[in-house]
Amino acid sequence: MQDLLTGLEDAVAALRQVWTGGDQVAAGPASELNHPQLAWVLDRLGAVTRQVDGVRAQVAAEVDRESRRELGADSLAKEQGYRNAAAMIAAVTGIGAGEAHRVVAVGRAIAPRQALTGEPLPAKHPFVAEGVHSGSIGQLAAGMIVTMLDRVAVRSQPDDRERVEQVLVARAPGLTLDQLRKLVAHAEAWLDQDGVEPTERERRDAEYLHLVERDGFLVIDGKLEISRGAAVKVAIDALVSAVFRSKRDDVTEGDDDVVRPSVPKLQAEALIQLAEHALGCTKKDLPLAGATVVVRMDLETLTAGAGLAEIDGIAAPISAAGARHFAAAAGIIPVVLDGESEVMDWGREKRLFTRAQQLALAERDGGCAMCNLPPSMTKAHHLNWWARDHGETDIDEGVLLCEPCHHHVHDNGWEIRIEGHGVKARVWFIPPVTVDPAQTPRLGGRARFCYRAA
Repeated sequence: MQDLLTGLEDAVAALRQVWTGGDQVAAGPASELNHPQLAWVLDRLGAVTRQVDGVRAQVAAEVDRESRRELGADSLAKEQGYRNAAAMIAAVTGIGAGEAHRVVAVGRAIAPRQALTGEPLPAKHPFVAEGVHSGSIGQLAAGMIVTMLDRVAVRSQPDDRERVEQVLVARAPGLTLDQLRKLVAHAEAWLDQDGVEPTERERRDAEYLHLVERDGFLVIDGKLEISRGAAVKVAIDALVSAVFRSKRDDVTEGDDDVVRPSVPKLQAEALIQLAEHALGCTKKDLPLAGATVVVRMDLETLTAGAGLAEIDGIAAPISAAGARHFAAAAGIIPVVLDGESEVMDWGREKRLFTRAQQLALAERDGGCAMCNLPPSMTKAHHLNWWARDHGETDIDEGVLLCEPCHHHVHDNGWEIRIEGHGVKARVWFIPPVTVDPAQTPRLGGRARFCYRAA
C-alpha cells in the first residue's frame, strides 16, 4: 500500500507541476494551456487515475475482507449501515454494485498473500499487481485480465497463464479497453483451444432474430454466432466504407456545415440495400467490390483440424472446425500461412497494390496498422511516395491505413518503419518529437492486437 500511495503522491506532484507550467505561481484554466501542456496534463491525469485505481482496489479488497459474513455485527459494512461490502463501496465511491465486485476482485488479485505456515507469498496475479503498482494499467484493464485468467484457470496450464498474464500487462498501456478486450479474447482462445468449438456450437444454438413492428419502425434484434455472422458484418462494413469514400471524393469547398449521417444510420441503410439486392433489385451497382471474408489459419489447422483461426475484422478467434468449414465455402478466401502464395513484390511495374498484395498487407497489418479498423475501411499506402520518392509497390514498402490515420501520419510528422519481410514483418510508428521527445517506436499492425504474435 505504501508503494501505491507514494506513486500516487508522485503522480499528483507531477500533474501540479505541469498544470502550473513549472515555476509559475498560479495555474490558469484548461483553456489557457498550450498544446504540449494539455498533452502532458492529460498524460498525468491518466497516471493519477491509474494510481487511484490501485489504491481503491486494495482498500476495497480489505473492506470486503473486514465485512465477510461470519463477522456478523462486527462487519465493517454493517457498522457503517450498509448491507454488505459491495453496497458500501458502491455508495461511498459512486460506482455500481457490479463494478464494486470487480474492484474487489482486482484488489484480491494484487494483494500479497500468506501461506498457512505464515510464509509470505506473492500476489495471485503478480504481473497484474506489478502493473497496478507501477501505474501502467488501471483497474478496468486489470479487471479484464484477471477475470479472463480466473475463468480459464481449470482448463489451462499455470505456466501458460503466467506467460499470457505477462504479455497482456505489457501490451495494455496505450490500448483502449475495446482494443484490450480483443487482445484478451485472443489470449483466452489460445489458453483454452479445446473450449472454442463447443462454445461455438452453444452460441449457434442460441442464435435468434426478432422482427417486430413498433411505432412505424421495424425493430430488429438478434444474435449470430460470430463465424456465421462474419459475412453479414463484412458486407455491411463494405457498404458503409463505400459511402464514406464517396462522401470524401465529393467534398467541395464550403460544405463543412453539411450534416453527415452517423455510422449506425449508414449501417441500417446498408442492411436495407443488401435485402433489396437479394430480392432481385434491378440495380446491379451494389458497392461490394473487394468485400471478402478472409479466414486465416495455419496449414496444420486446415489439414489436421487442430488449433485456431481468425477472421479479418472479427475480434474473437474461431475453432479449427469452423475454419475448415469456411475453407470449403464459396465466396470465402482462406489465407493459409506457410503454404504456397503468389509473388507479392512488383517493384515499379505497377502503381497500385494488387488484390493479392492487399490481402498480404491485411494478413500482416490486420486492418489499419495504426488504429485497427477492419481491412475493408483501409487503403494500401506507399511508405515512400510513388511519384515524389520513387517508391516501389512491394508489401515491404506498403502499409494499410484508414483515411484519418493516413492524414494523421502525413500531417503530423510520424514515421513508419517495417521490420522484417513479408506477412510476418512488424510495423512500427515513430512519433514526432512534439509527441514524444524520445521518439520511442510504437508497435502497430496485427502484432499489437493479436496474442498469437506475442
